[in-house]
Amino acid sequence: MSERVERGDAELLAAHVAGDPDAFGELVRRHRDRLWAVAVRTMGNREDAADGLQDGLVAAFRRAESFRGDAAVTTWLHRVVVNACLDRLRAAKVRAADALPDDLEEQAARGAVVTEDRGGDPETETEAAERRRAVIAALRTLPAEQRAALVLVDMEGYPVAEAAEILGCAVGTVKSRCSRGRARLADELALFAPPPHAPAGEGNPPASSPVPPGDRPRGPPRAP
Repeated sequence: MSERVERGDAELLAAHVAGDPDAFGELVRRHRDRLWAVAVRTMGNREDAADGLQDGLVAAFRRAESFRGDAAVTTWLHRVVVNACLDRLRAAKVRAADALPDDLEEQAARGAVVTEDRGGDPETETEAAERRRAVIAALRTLPAEQRAALVLVDMEGYPVAEAAEILGCAVGTVKSRCSRGRARLADELALFAPPPHAPAGEGNPPASSPVPPGDRPRGPPRAP
């Protein structure tokens, strides 16, 4: 009996275009965790994220023939989903008054590649949880394009060049959006900054990133 060879992303997409009824579902199952994480952090709440992800996956399903192979399939999928989320944000004009769910970061954490080691200390975990919620709330204040760039680069760990491919803009544009977004987040999150003149070895350690991720997995909505 020969072993079943797992098909690559490009093979699955090509098979979908050729009429394979199972290929697209397999492709989505392979990447939906990270797509969900990006959607949640970009949209700011689970309900809108589910809608944005659904819009993106439907668009990818219908537009699969447009894929030309000039980027990785996963980059193309992220581009379609991020664009769908940004379209929803622009249409809704980012209703800042919406309440944030308590477990937003837990819902997004599944699929994130950047993790934070909190050592299991309850006090440290509590502080980290408060900081993550503050970051998500601060992200809601950013323009959609800045938010998307920060989510991809700082929270999901994508290289700037790949984030530029996903967002369909120049590398310099992503760097500029991240820089401006970080500056605005620094003002919003000043409470969590370490003391400016703390002696060496004392005080809170400096944050490794202005946008910390989470690490408790919960599943994304089932793909269509």
